[in-house]
Amino acid sequence: YKVKKGKQETYIKDDPALDEYLTSIALENAALLPGADAPPITGERLEALINEYRAVMRVIDRQSRVFPADVLEQMIYLPSLSEAQLSDEAFMQEWCGKLSARMVTLNDKINQYSIAAAKDPERGWYLPSVQVLAHGVTREYKVTADFLSSPDYARIKTLGEKLEGLLAADAAIQRNETRKPVQQFDAALEWLMAQARKGTNIQRYKGLGEMNPEQLWETTMDPDVRRMLKVTIEDAIAADQIFTCLMGDDVEPRRDFIESNALYVSNLDV
Repeated sequence: YKVKKGKQETYIKDDPALDEYLTSIALENAALLPGADAPPITGERLEALINEYRAVMRVIDRQSRVFPADVLEQMIYLPSLSEAQLSDEAFMQEWCGKLSARMVTLNDKINQYSIAAAKDPERGWYLPSVQVLAHGVTREYKVTADFLSSPDYARIKTLGEKLEGLLAADAAIQRNETRKPVQQFDAALEWLMAQARKGTNIQRYKGLGEMNPEQLWETTMDPDVRRMLKVTIEDAIAADQIFTCLMGDDVEPRRDFIESNALYVSNLDV
């Protein structure tokens, strides 16, 4: 990326670096105001909360291959589930009702959600089951016992505990003299990042061929700033097979590879 703000131009390596750069701008004179009776959250404390929230979003993005991301995001704001609670049918049905109510507030025009607790015969827990109706087709997703015992859910729970009760009804996010009321932390972060992008021109380069000679020198050729990465091939035969599959003249093996691995893609550049 090339980021231009005023007369200053900065080249940035990738999306995480861009987020870090924009966050540093967003945090300038920024404060999360939890409510009239709570002190503002600023500086390193606000930055740490943003970083933890983003780390959990990366966890949710990874889990979205097997479970709807928007449901996992709403689980952040619900009470965390312990073994005792998972064994309590009344509690779990109430918990699922709260999750259903939160899904309704998303005002999703495409997906309809039906959420209920179903008993797992193996552990005796009442696990959430989510049915999603979209375009006339219903798919069922189950929150498994393994997921609820995993480090990924532990991170979701930890973030939820930090955000629980953090923002009062009069909470707001402020940067310089501009203030916006917010009800959830994600809305505060979204507003902050939008403020950081104001007056900032961001140009993305998909490849070196899109750069002129001066830009190539500044980003790639100058020995003082360029990055050198060592590439090693541990299995030359397997590497050759992959190159032949993806770059060869035969279409069928390439199609099979894409269909088999499509759901595992994390960065798709179209």
